[in-house]
Amino acid sequence: MPEIAFVGAGSIVFAKNLMTDILSFEELQDATITLMDVDERRLDRTASVGEALVREHDLPAEIRATTDRREALDGADYVLNMVNIGGAEPFENEVRIPQEHGVEQAVGDTLGPGGVFRALRTMPMLLEMTREMEELCPDAVLLNYTNPMAILCWAVDEATDIEVVGLCHSVQHTTATIGRYLDVPAEEIEHQVAGINHMAWYLELTHDGEDLYPALRAAADDPDIRDQDPVRFDVMEHFGAFITESSHHLSEYLPYFRTDQGIIDDYTPDEAFGHYTIEWMPTGRYFEHWQSYQPDLDAAFDPTEEDLSLERSSEYGSHIIHSRETDTVRRMNLNVRNDTGAIANLPDEACVEVPCLVDGTGIHPTTVGDLPSQLAALNRTNINVQEQAVRAGLDGDEDALRRAIKLDPLTAAALDLDAIDEMVDDLLEANDEYLPDLN
Repeated sequence: MPEIAFVGAGSIVFAKNLMTDILSFEELQDATITLMDVDERRLDRTASVGEALVREHDLPAEIRATTDRREALDGADYVLNMVNIGGAEPFENEVRIPQEHGVEQAVGDTLGPGGVFRALRTMPMLLEMTREMEELCPDAVLLNYTNPMAILCWAVDEATDIEVVGLCHSVQHTTATIGRYLDVPAEEIEHQVAGINHMAWYLELTHDGEDLYPALRAAADDPDIRDQDPVRFDVMEHFGAFITESSHHLSEYLPYFRTDQGIIDDYTPDEAFGHYTIEWMPTGRYFEHWQSYQPDLDAAFDPTEEDLSLERSSEYGSHIIHSRETDTVRRMNLNVRNDTGAIANLPDEACVEVPCLVDGTGIHPTTVGDLPSQLAALNRTNINVQEQAVRAGLDGDEDALRRAIKLDPLTAAALDLDAIDEMVDDLLEANDEYLPDLN
């Protein structure tokens, strides 16, 4: 009977989906799921949905709720982290203040000014929690869903003895997207994907033993397809591989696509495709979307009106738990420390996204070898930022914070060094209450 803790369970929709995934496995239906959040109203909603799932399917699972993190962690086998520290105010600051200075981010949660400052406001809580895990559940696995994925997992790996793995759905979603572009069932596509989170590369892409890259290159010449994913197709044509991150998000990790409003406008479609693609290209559009689905906590809420089916999603979390509990071997792309040399031409201390085998003995990264040099070079431009952000958070080093943002490819393409310092000054002032002390 696994003990599973959700930290940040006030993310109602996401927590509900993860509970559904776990309970969809017969072998996990006796789990104890402890939901923890500091927002009692959000927590109560998530707990009510979990309890409704259990009642609907007459399951032996137990759903608990607490605002006490130590209580949630005590004796846990698995800890799922999905926190959002600070909510809307710092998130908006991290997008709008850089925009005022000329840095046009699409999302701002992974790299650049937004990603680095999000890491700094999240890292103190995450490190405090993992030190509590060392005391209360030292053998538990931390499954981290919170961005910026690579920076946070790197920091936990370096500062604690807790086993941490980063989970993202970009490989699953991109494979489904490729299937849609090529009219091939996604579940029949085979791939070898490796790199870093939000910048991993399809090194191999096949269907029934046939290389899909010629068909994907042909699809890029179809305007109806290309207009849905122009940034990814541009990168594929210039660097030789399709990438796991959607066009709007990818555009902010590179120096080529967001330095001029005209460029952003050219890549923004006139129509909505209805897919997770390019409609969020304009600066701030994703933040507006994020705000639109935040729950109205004053409105009436009936958990029985939610979808209470046990239809499993493509998220990896439940699959990891099931594989470890039942010794079922699965292969999935996970974010892990590169100290096994999984990607030979990326730094050992970096957090990389590689195929891993998961079974009852644990999580085992596979060996990828060298990435093509041009792909590793692009990854390293992002790893450089991540490394300095980790130093800023672990050491309280403001100089490292400033270096991280000066090394960001988009920021460096948009601003000179003095202008970057002025932007950082404004971000430090605006988000002071959410940040750790910096020397």
